[in-house]
Amino acid sequence: MTVFAVEYVYVADSDALRDEARPAHRAWLGELAEEGKLLASGPYGDGAGALLIFKSTDEAELNGLLKQDPFAEAGVIAGIRSTEWAPIIGVLAAHAS
Repeated sequence: MTVFAVEYVYVADSDALRDEARPAHRAWLGELAEEGKLLASGPYGDGAGALLIFKSTDEAELNGLLKQDPFAEAGVIAGIRSTEWAPIIGVLAAHAS
């Protein structure tokens, strides 16, 4: 399994839509965390986006997961950047392949 850092950039002025979709979004994230696919996630302090750390077989599988995010379905994500990441030090280092 490979670790990926995923950055979301939210659509400007989408706060109300995100608030509406947030319970389903967090439930989806919780399921992925229970399955061991999501290692960490959270919004940026300025509210403009979020960082999510995933374990996935490959980028194709990851992209399939991201399409299922209720935030994606609600149309509040303006951009997604995913990068293979190799944590060397810290609690996530054990997940690197």
